[in-house]
Amino acid sequence: MSEPTEVAAAAPPPEAPPKTPLRLGRRSVTAWATLAGTVVSLLLIAAIVLGSRLLRDFDSALLPYAVATVFLAFGVAYRYTVWVSAPGARRLFKKGFGSFFSAANFRKAPTALPKMIATYLGFQKFLGARSRARWAAHQLIFWGCILAALITFPLTWGWFTFTSGSGSGPGYEMRIWGIKVLGFDSLNILGWLMFHGLDVAAVLVIPGASYFRRMKDRGAITGQRFAYDLLPLICLIVISVTGLLLTFSSIFLHGGGYEFLAILHMVSVVFTLVYIPFGKFFHIVQRPAAVGMQLFKYTARQNEQVFACRRCQEPIDTTPYMENLRGTMRDLKLDFDAWAEYCPRCKRVLRGSAYLTQVKKGFK
Repeated sequence: MSEPTEVAAAAPPPEAPPKTPLRLGRRSVTAWATLAGTVVSLLLIAAIVLGSRLLRDFDSALLPYAVATVFLAFGVAYRYTVWVSAPGARRLFKKGFGSFFSAANFRKAPTALPKMIATYLGFQKFLGARSRARWAAHQLIFWGCILAALITFPLTWGWFTFTSGSGSGPGYEMRIWGIKVLGFDSLNILGWLMFHGLDVAAVLVIPGASYFRRMKDRGAITGQRFAYDLLPLICLIVISVTGLLLTFSSIFLHGGGYEFLAILHMVSVVFTLVYIPFGKFFHIVQRPAAVGMQLFKYTARQNEQVFACRRCQEPIDTTPYMENLRGTMRDLKLDFDAWAEYCPRCKRVLRGSAYLTQVKKGFK
């Protein structure tokens, strides 16, 4: 893509060609990703064995769920390695996590990182600027899934156990790695919450996952893919509904249909866990790197390193961020990285001027 004369004139003098970044071939990336996935899976298996006290606390009925989490660990590690191998993602990873763990950034703004974790990861305030309903739906899904994961994963791995001296309650003890941490009565409010935490999570997830904004937005419908955009939400609804039906069956139906519901619930959970690394929910794993990038930009603003548009002098973003953006465009061999130094309005003006001077004159 050619640049207008003003862009070329305003651009800095050509620098010495940068060193070609290390690029791994497709086969090398696959090998490294497979190795990373295997290592992470083996570490999780070791953690399950050790955390369950050499499987003494492991419930064999939960074996399919545990196996699914091992596949989940492999898929996340594999997909993350492949993602980081791309030039743009590699820069985001380095800058993001470099800022995330930077002692200098912590000294300059000690409260910035906790605040960004709370607002960007936890409460996702950036979504509220787009749509309050969308923000509410994401919050319900997010906190429901967090609650479910905090309960399900340790139980599945045999890290948490609930035991009763009488065998049927109402007094129970919660043990972590075999160590008693809490005693409670199953008939009080604490006991009810301990045994029905997954039901609470399901009640949060169902309305959040049912908010199909993409089914109403014509612009989004044209680009949506069923397997990528809608299937994960449907899986969450199936998991939540079958989980609630299991509770309904045990309380009101005296266990009627419980076996079928348990199998259906297990299949939906296992499928979802295995599918997570390859669907839209993979962005949950990517998000921490974006928090680091936000911190990277925030600390640059504190140092007044703001980059101004070369044409109108209006601030665009921080200077380090712009340098990082241009570097990424060069890595991708995009020969119009000078355009990044102009604000959106000036880009439109320059493109219009180029059209009038270079294209339209040919029709006279």
